[in-house]
Amino acid sequence: MTWGSYTAGDLCATRAASAKAQPAHAALVLTACILASTLAFVDGSVVNVGLPAIGQSLKGDAERLQWVINAYLLPLSALLLLGGAAGDRFGRRRVLIFGIVLFGISSALCAAAPDLSWLLTARSLQGTGAALLLPSSLAILGNSFSGEARGRAVGTWSAASAIGGAIGPVLGGWLIDVFGWREIFLLNIPLAIAAAGLALIYIRDPIIRGQTPIDLTGALLAAVSLGFLTWGLTVGAGRDHWPREAIAMLGAGVVLFAAFLWVEWRRGDSAMMPLALFRSSDFVGLSILTLLLYGALGALFVLVPYVLIQGAGFSGTAAGAALLPLPLILAASSRAMGGLSGRIGSRLPLTFGPIIVAAGVLLFLLFDSGSGYWCGMLPAILAVALGMAGAVAPLTTAVLASVDARHTGAASGLNSALARIGGLIATALIGRVIGATGGALFAAFHTAVIACAISALTAGIAAFFLVRDRPPL
Repeated sequence: MTWGSYTAGDLCATRAASAKAQPAHAALVLTACILASTLAFVDGSVVNVGLPAIGQSLKGDAERLQWVINAYLLPLSALLLLGGAAGDRFGRRRVLIFGIVLFGISSALCAAAPDLSWLLTARSLQGTGAALLLPSSLAILGNSFSGEARGRAVGTWSAASAIGGAIGPVLGGWLIDVFGWREIFLLNIPLAIAAAGLALIYIRDPIIRGQTPIDLTGALLAAVSLGFLTWGLTVGAGRDHWPREAIAMLGAGVVLFAAFLWVEWRRGDSAMMPLALFRSSDFVGLSILTLLLYGALGALFVLVPYVLIQGAGFSGTAAGAALLPLPLILAASSRAMGGLSGRIGSRLPLTFGPIIVAAGVLLFLLFDSGSGYWCGMLPAILAVALGMAGAVAPLTTAVLASVDARHTGAASGLNSALARIGGLIATALIGRVIGATGGALFAAFHTAVIACAISALTAGIAAFFLVRDRPPL
C-alpha cells in the first residue's frame, strides 16, 4: 500500500533476506526499525498539508512549492536501491544509524529554514537519509527474525506504518494550526533520537563486505537524469507555453537516462537496476502499473489537502483528516484481498482495482467550493480506497512471482522506487493547480483529476494485457 512513502513493494525485500536467530531484545529491535521507518513514512504525507502555510511564510511561488515535495522525493527515488546495496556492503546497522542521524539533522535544518532555498536543500538531505534508513530497517527485520516471528514482526511493522501514515497528516495539520509549519519538522527530532539510540544499543548486524563495488555511477546518473526530467516538467507544466529551457532540461534528462541504462547494461546483475528484470513481460506490466497508479495517487495526496485549505477554507487539521478513510480501509482489507488474490490470481484484482480507482478519482469532479466534504469529497475517497485495496496486496504477490528467485530483492526494490518516481513526476506536473486561485483553482484541480483518472485507467489496462496469473509462492 501507499501512504506517504510506503509501498507494498517495500515488504517484498524481507522475503529474500536470510534468516537468523531471534535477537536478544526482539521488541526493542522491532521498535527501532518501526521508529526509523516512521520518520520517512509520516514526513512524506505531513508536508503535503503544510504546503499552503510554507508558501505563505517563505513567499514561495507555485513552481518552488512543488520542489518542497520533490526535493525530498528525488533523492529518495534515485538512491533507494543504492541505500539497500550500501547496507549489504557496509553493514545495515551502520547505514541505518547514519540515515537516521542525517534525517534528524536535516529535519532541524528544515525547521530553522529562513528562506525556501534553505528548506529545499534540507529537504533533499531528508530524502537522502530516508533512502538509507528505509531499506536497511526492513533488511534488519528480515535478518533478525525467522519463521513465524518474522511474519509477526513484518506484520507489526506494516500495521505501525499504516497507523503512522493515518495519524501523521492529522497531527501535522493540528501542529500547523496551533504552532506553525516548522513544528512538523521538529516532531522528527525526538523520533530520530529514540530510533538511533535503540539501534545503537540493541541491533547487532555484522558487516558484510561484498566483492562487487557499489554502483555509484548508476546512482549518480539516475539522480541527475531524474533531476533534469523533474525540473523540466516543473518549469514547463506550470506555464501556458513550454519555454526553451524546459525542453532543454527534458532533453538532457533523456540523454542522461539513456547513459544510465547503458551503464546498467554493462554491469549486468551487479547493476543497481539489473535490466534482466525487464525480460519478464509480467514485470514490465507491473512496472507500468506501479508508475501510473502511484503517480495518480501521489498527485491526489498533494492536491486534495491543498485545495481543501486554499479553495474550501479547511483548517490544517481538517485537511489532514480528510484522507483518513483511505489508510483505514487499506489496513482493514489488505489481508482479505491478499487471500483472494492467492485463490484467483493477481491479474483480475490488478486490472479492476486501478479501474475502480479511476472511477473514484472522477468523483472528485463533484467537489467545488460549495459542495462540502461529505457529499463532494468523501465518496471519491472511499471509492479510491476500495480500488487501492484491490490492487495493493496482489501487487506484492505479483512482483515476487514475476522474476526468478535471485532477482526478487532487486525487483521489489525497483518496484518501490517506481512508486516514488510516479509521485515525483506527478508532483512536477501540478504547477498549474498550485498557482491558481479562486474559481480557477477548482477548474485546474478538475483538469488534474481527469489526468489522474486516465493514468489509473491505463494502469489497469497494462495489468490486463501484460500480467499473467502464476501459482502462489
